[in-house]
Amino acid sequence: MSPVVVSVPHAGRDYPDAMLALVGVPVARLTMLEDRHVDAVAHAAVERETLLVARKARAWIDLNRSAIRDRDSQVDAGASRLAVSRSDKVRSGIGLIPRRAGGADNIWRRKLTEAEVADRIAHDHAPYHAAIDAALSAAHARFGVAVLLDLHSMPPLGGFTPARIVIGDRFGKACAPRFSGRIDAVVRGEGVPVAVNHPYAGGHILEAHGRPRAGIHAVQLEIDRSLYLDAALDLPGPGLPRVAALVRAIIAALTDEALGTAWPLAAE
Repeated sequence: MSPVVVSVPHAGRDYPDAMLALVGVPVARLTMLEDRHVDAVAHAAVERETLLVARKARAWIDLNRSAIRDRDSQVDAGASRLAVSRSDKVRSGIGLIPRRAGGADNIWRRKLTEAEVADRIAHDHAPYHAAIDAALSAAHARFGVAVLLDLHSMPPLGGFTPARIVIGDRFGKACAPRFSGRIDAVVRGEGVPVAVNHPYAGGHILEAHGRPRAGIHAVQLEIDRSLYLDAALDLPGPGLPRVAALVRAIIAALTDEALGTAWPLAAE
């Protein structure tokens, strides 16, 4: 067992038949929402840590979105009943039920009923978050501290920033600075350009599970897909072993940082 828990919420490649009957675009366009094969990086990097990997595609339901604040009334018939303002993610078309993918303004043939969305929340979204909470609670009970590493991937950022890896901690709200600092040091030590919180600071998973004052920390890691995929950014490529080794080093650094400040129980 380890104080580190690894989550991979956006690499799912399961597109249910119930979804395919409702979308008006080819699956190939929906895959653009995936953190393509970053689960392969996680499986190669994780050793004794708890690893949680979503299987359903992000287009089905986005586990890194709020089940209340990020509901989109343009695709979700029940969203209009919620007395909440639309989030930036919803306005961009990438809310709890994504609306945009592969250049399409609306991937759905019709609005989903309130019951359909509630079913996805109950059977996919809620269990995933319950599993994260259980894993972090178990780690905290054993070690006196727990750290969630939420693993994602991003398209090459090009001229926007030279960063190939982006660390997100919600500007210090989701984890103590020492944890994001250790990741930063590991990545820089490997000569990989890195940024912190720009352009990705972390989403709902960090917001929901990061409680640094209670000893439960959460940090997001975005990896440039060109580092581990092939030239088409479609299948695992020759860079995957190096990236997996880097993620392994990050996990080891987070473990060291956690155990170095944990309660005496960690030594038993």
